[in-house]
Amino acid sequence: MSFLPLLSVAVSFLLTLLFLLSFWRKQKKYQSLPPGPAPLPLLGTPKYIGDHAACKYFPELRRMYGPMFTIWKLTDPVVVLCGYEVVKDALLNHGEEFCGRPFSPIIDLYSKGYSFPSIDGERWRQLRRFTITSLRNFGMGKTSMEKRVLAESENLIRAVRLMEGKPFNSLNLLGCAVGNITSYALLGEHFDYNDPKLQELIITTRRFIHNTHSPLHELGNTFPFLLNVPFLKEKIFKESSQLQEFVKKYIEQHRENLKPTSPSDFIDYFLIKIKEEETNSGSNFSETSLLMTLIALLAAGTETTTSTLNFSLSVMSNYPEVQVKVQQEIDEVTESQRPPGIMDRAQMPYTNAVIHEIQRVLDLAPVAHYHAVTKETQFRGYTLPKGTTVIPFISSVLSDPTQWETPEEFNPGHFLDDRGQFRLKPAFMAFSAGKRVCAGENLARMELFLLLSALLQKFTFTLPPETERQDCKMLKQNKFKTVFFSQICAKPRLVSLIA
Repeated sequence: MSFLPLLSVAVSFLLTLLFLLSFWRKQKKYQSLPPGPAPLPLLGTPKYIGDHAACKYFPELRRMYGPMFTIWKLTDPVVVLCGYEVVKDALLNHGEEFCGRPFSPIIDLYSKGYSFPSIDGERWRQLRRFTITSLRNFGMGKTSMEKRVLAESENLIRAVRLMEGKPFNSLNLLGCAVGNITSYALLGEHFDYNDPKLQELIITTRRFIHNTHSPLHELGNTFPFLLNVPFLKEKIFKESSQLQEFVKKYIEQHRENLKPTSPSDFIDYFLIKIKEEETNSGSNFSETSLLMTLIALLAAGTETTTSTLNFSLSVMSNYPEVQVKVQQEIDEVTESQRPPGIMDRAQMPYTNAVIHEIQRVLDLAPVAHYHAVTKETQFRGYTLPKGTTVIPFISSVLSDPTQWETPEEFNPGHFLDDRGQFRLKPAFMAFSAGKRVCAGENLARMELFLLLSALLQKFTFTLPPETERQDCKMLKQNKFKTVFFSQICAKPRLVSLIA
């Protein structure tokens, strides 16, 4: 009997020794990585892992370790890149090496390996190339899409006018406008703002996005074995399942009514491509890849633009002197006879600068989608093993004091030259950069310019009575509250009434 406790102690000692030896070997393998806080055995550096930790801790870690530092997700290293020069060097100068994606157990499971933002290699290249080409064929960035956005701006103006100058939260109305534009391009359908299907699209997409950033989602990715627990798996996948069911209905409708000679939207283009590739057993074009691409485009094309527009109206309400200058420029260019168009953007440098500065200050995605190096990479004096997860800290680029004269202030002058003409600065990476830059960037830029200009031409936006103005710092600190819960008033402009 006395032998068993001794055996138990010996086994425990041996297992501990083996674990420490394995941990030491792994640490030795990664000794050429950038410096960073010391990881705990097995646990890594949990304090610094997760989207919530970036803005809170990364600036401090940058001051301690420099523009490149390493944190640990359990026993795997994560390299964080800070500042314009380092991020540019990685995403632009070494774009091929840094264009990979780390494995995400949750995304891979629900997407069957076809999640558009997370796939790698030739599958990603084919689907991205086809997606961008199809959207261009459909009119993305062309006059036909501009007409659609301008028509939607009229619907939005009518909806805002119904508020009669009373305090309201513009998030839902803006979501209806942006959702309609995205729906038209992807699903081929336009909705009335009160249509339950449009509200379902907005709500399910928003919940899907928020779920991907939830603590439970992070927990499932960190400990994949939890995905085998039925009730946890169901809870994690609930929001994605609802959005999938919504999109599947449209795919089925399009399949039944498909006219291969006259595709009318993105689904049609994709279904035709699937038909063309049906004899190719290794094709990446299937109903699964169509479903996952649509979900990714809906998520990227609705919530971010809606949030940016809503934040923009809050900024205009808190900076009335800026709003007046934008309105004066709009009036001078259009003579109040028509809504501003894309061709007017070159003659409206101040308005364009304000929109870009709003995006810089909002800093909607402080951390870009995680990257991974596609091969062992020598980078700025360090060796990053193949597959190493990399975080481009975009927030540090948008507030880099070497690139912006007054990074902590709202200053449209950041995007104006000495002659008052618009200048797009390289450090403006609100849509990320390099090979993984946002595929819908051109449409988003068009929507922001046309919708915001149309609204400011017709209304002056003010804070509700007895509401204190907030400066840039406060708006940024409270951006979640500003984006989702802020109240504004929309007062019709006399100049637009006369016109």
